[in-house]
Amino acid sequence: MIDQMLRADLDAPRKQRHTVKRIFERLLDEHGADEISYQMVRGYVATRREEIRVQAGRGLVEAFIPQTHKPGAEAEVDFGDVTVRLAGELVTCYLFAFRLSYSGKAVHRVFASAGPEAFFEGHVHALNVLGGVPASKVRYDNLRAAVAQVLGFSRQRVEAERWTAFRSHYGLEALYCQPGIRGAHEKGGVEGQIGWFRRNHLVPVPEVDTLAELNEMIERWDEADDARRIRSRPRTIGEYFTAERPLLGPLPDEPFETGRLFTLRVDRYSQISVRTNRYSVPVRLIGRTVRAMLHASELVVHDGREEVARH
Repeated sequence: MIDQMLRADLDAPRKQRHTVKRIFERLLDEHGADEISYQMVRGYVATRREEIRVQAGRGLVEAFIPQTHKPGAEAEVDFGDVTVRLAGELVTCYLFAFRLSYSGKAVHRVFASAGPEAFFEGHVHALNVLGGVPASKVRYDNLRAAVAQVLGFSRQRVEAERWTAFRSHYGLEALYCQPGIRGAHEKGGVEGQIGWFRRNHLVPVPEVDTLAELNEMIERWDEADDARRIRSRPRTIGEYFTAERPLLGPLPDEPFETGRLFTLRVDRYSQISVRTNRYSVPVRLIGRTVRAMLHASELVVHDGREEVARH
């Protein structure tokens, strides 16, 4: 019934076509469709209206233009979830990928979470391995670690404060893709790279004692990947990267602190609370104030200059 209404709209005056509200009212009044909701109708119409226009030759067929990239200019970044048997337990971890668009050279790192600390540590590791910074744009999803707010349908974003500081430190220029599935096509290289890496290196599910052990394996896989050819390209990833590497921008002289510092008071149970999790410290510190540095994979606690706990 909805399709019939939408097809009738093809020849109706522009100002007298069905709105979602009118379609919903007609379904209730004329067809007794009491078990459907307005949200169900709205979701269906949002998809079908354009499909019916395309079928009738009235709509625009979505087209894609293959991208070309200058060496040393652009890169793409993304996270993908992976399953790992860690110390005998099956857990979900997150694979960070930084991929140069020209050569296809990619650097990967696995973290226990996809939080800001992992986001920053992944960048630092990747840029150090690559030996430089892309001279132009790096494409991103609207990850929470980077984007605090999406402004309407434009590409303007309110960035997270620490991400802005990180970008300024390394001289990174960010390009944020469209939200949702439409934006995935704008960084298809890294989207496909994560899938390829998961299928070729993480099947069967890897069994390791620590994430550090897994990341050592990943570094070896990334190095071996230099000998691979992408589809019908005449040269290997490593050969393209050899030409691209001298064109990358320089790395900063000073390191960026990727961890987040907390100043906390030790409670009567000899514990501190960091992001809803509780961690133990020596009993002698009850009532004292300590400094806790949160990294992607560990928490380090200091009393003055002395390290008193590491979780």
